[in-house]
This record gives sequence, C-alpha cells and structure tokens, in this order.
Amino acid sequence: MDDETLFTIGALATRTGLTVKTIRFYSDKGIVPATSYSPAGYRLYDTRALARLELVRTLRELDIDLATVRRILARETSLSEVAAAHADALDVQIRTLRLRRAVLRAVAERDSNPQEMDLMHKLVNLSEAERHRLIHDFVDGTFGGVEANPAVVELLRSSMPDLPGEPTTEQVRAWMELVELVRDDDFRAAVRRMAEYQAKERAEGDTTGLHHELTEAVREEVSRALAAGIAPESAAAQPVIAGLTRQYAETFGKEDGRPLRRWILERLEVADDPRVTRYWQLVGTINGWPPLPDLEPVFSWFGLALRASLVTER
Repeated sequence: MDDETLFTIGALATRTGLTVKTIRFYSDKGIVPATSYSPAGYRLYDTRALARLELVRTLRELDIDLATVRRILARETSLSEVAAAHADALDVQIRTLRLRRAVLRAVAERDSNPQEMDLMHKLVNLSEAERHRLIHDFVDGTFGGVEANPAVVELLRSSMPDLPGEPTTEQVRAWMELVELVRDDDFRAAVRRMAEYQAKERAEGDTTGLHHELTEAVREEVSRALAAGIAPESAAAQPVIAGLTRQYAETFGKEDGRPLRRWILERLEVADDPRVTRYWQLVGTINGWPPLPDLEPVFSWFGLALRASLVTER
C-alpha cells in the first residue's frame, strides 16, 4: 500500500478534531481499527478508516450510543433507521425543553415561590386524561345531583382545555389560573347556584336550550347603546330594554311586562359572575381559540337598565 494514503493517529486527530486519546479508544474497541502498523509499531489508517472515524464522530455528536454506532458500522441496522429514531427522540427532548421554558417564564412573570413552581411543573406535566379529569371533577362537583340544563353540562364536558405539547408562556399561565379557579370553593358554589337555578327553571318548563341567538341580540343592542354613550338609567335606554324584553317574551313564551323584567333581572343576577366569563377566556387561551368577547359590560348595563325601568314603572 502506498505510504501517502496512510495516516498516523496524530494526523487523524488534526484532520478530525478528535483527540489522540479518543481515536486510540475507538481503535482499541475495534470501532475504527488500524489499517496497518509502521515498522516502529505505530498505528496507521487509510482513507476508509478516516471516513469511518468521521462518521463515528458525527454519530457521537448526535448523542448516539456506541452500541448503536457499532451496529451501524456493521450494517446490522441502517443509518436512516437510526436517524429517524434519533430524530423522534430529539422531538421529545425539544418539546420537554420548550415546556420547561414556558414554565420558567410563567414562574418569572408570576413571581412564584418554589412551592408554586413545583406545583406548576407537576400540573403542566399531567397527561391529557389527568388534566381532563380535573375539569370533569369540577363539573361533577358543581352539577352532580342537579337536573340542570344538559346542554350546559355537555358544553363544559366537550370544551375541554387541551394544553398543547409545546405550550406558550401565556397558555401555561392560563392553565395554572384555570386550575386555581376550578378548585376555588366559592366559585364552585356560585356555579352550583347557577345549576340549581337552571334546574328550577327546567322544572317550570324552560327547555329552550342555551339561547345563543338571544345572547347575541342582547350583545348587539347593548353594544350599540354603549357606543352611543347611553346611560342605563336614562330615558334613552328604555326603548332598548323594551325591544329586548319582547325578544325574551318570544324566546321563552312569556307575557311581556313588569313580571317578565323582574324574571330577566333575576336570571342576570344569578348568572352575572365574571369568573364564568374568565373560565371560558382561559379555556380559549389554552385551546388557541380566537379571543372571546367580554360580555360583562354588556350584561352589567342590561341589568342596570332593567332595574331603572322597574323603578320608572312604579
């Protein structure tokens, strides 16, 4: 063999950037054996050994273990199979690192203590089924044993917060706040009162569902009044109230008038809890939904205007 095609360990180290000690280790383990030896007993390597060594270096830099490297070199497994498996493993590591980054940023922004950070990390790392169980427990605890509107219960169960595998800091914050909310006894009691009120209404014949169209009508009419600067206690608000109460009468099959307005006001007072709106905003943030409108100003105006109309009619 032509001496010009052979390299010493030192020459290999210069060409590959590996240390002499590392090359000797690979040689001793038979991973990159010497091609031949010089008369003085020094190891010599040909260009094929150089290429083999460069492949080993690349595989090790990708954190592929020596046993797998041996199988690749022995052609017991293909490089493409190993690359695909390793890429999948890296995907998991990347998701984990992004999750940790999101948790750390949320901790920094919340000025969390170590206990809260530990709790946050555990909650975020729950499985999807375990996260859903938290919400199911909330629904069971607040609606269990109550003949509430089944459409409401189904909406809660079907609109589960699904924290993505690579959540943003905002989604981590939203998940933590949502967990705090559904564990809050006062909030659970408030939702329970709503469920019991719905059960009473259903027992009295209200089976008309979730009333999305009516809610949208209130939002549109009151939003226009707010945009026009109409005060809820003013005379200008009364035509808005008159029109909306007629729509309530049509929707629920009730007679328009003072009793209907008191009934609407009662419904608003039971349902007017900003934490319910916050619940849906948090679920929307976690699920990546478009921002939900804040209906609190709308229904607050509506309630004040209804009270004013009842006072005026005395």
